[in-house]
Amino acid sequence: MISKNQIKFIRSLHQAKYRRIEKLFIAEGPKVVGELLRSRFTIKSIFALSDWIQENKVNIPESIEVFDISPKDLERISTLVTPNQVMATIAISEFVQPQSQLPIDLTIVLDNIKDPGNMGTIIRTADWFGIDQIICSENCVDIYNPKVIQATMGSISRVSVLYTNLLEFLSKLPNRAKVYGTLLEGDNIYKSELHSKAYLIIGSESHGISEELKKYITHNITIPTFSSKATGAESLNASVAAAIICSEFRRQSKY
Repeated sequence: MISKNQIKFIRSLHQAKYRRIEKLFIAEGPKVVGELLRSRFTIKSIFALSDWIQENKVNIPESIEVFDISPKDLERISTLVTPNQVMATIAISEFVQPQSQLPIDLTIVLDNIKDPGNMGTIIRTADWFGIDQIICSENCVDIYNPKVIQATMGSISRVSVLYTNLLEFLSKLPNRAKVYGTLLEGDNIYKSELHSKAYLIIGSESHGISEELKKYITHNITIPTFSSKATGAESLNASVAAAIICSEFRRQSKY
């Protein structure tokens, strides 16, 4: 059973303000909750249908409070159009400020990414390509937004996402650090040498990389268009661009 106060509390976590106050976020669906159960995150409570609880009870630590709820109550607390069996409340990990140093692998740097779907997809893309860390500007969308969590499809459990002042962070990098920036006027990625130990800056969906950050870019790169039409697409979606560029970085370093 779930009380009215619990429903009200969980619904408050749909908003960033209350996530910050309570230091909790929510995750939904068997795939995402299952991944988080096996991760470094601390799950506080699970609200699920009877069938899901019976199928998964052996994987749930005794420290987690489990509530057997009705489909109607799951619908009341869900952020999804079609609720999916289970929701969990999870403790927010404290953000750790990244150290200014040479990266040991490719590190994605996100500047002012606002769309939750794009953010979640980029995290999932990083996971696919074995990228362990993403560094975000302070004005990026909250990674604990339910839409971001859903879009990661569990990859949030394997990719470390840190927020910092990018201007300060980039200004303290060693001179020999390689910083790639995705710009429309950059060099063709398929004709450029891409170093595996580098920072890759991806700018906002509407404005690209902020002007004050561009001076720290050591290599300007772009994805060439293959359209011959004058009225073709002006640019790529940020998450699509991230996937294509990460693929080329990995192709050059692994194959």
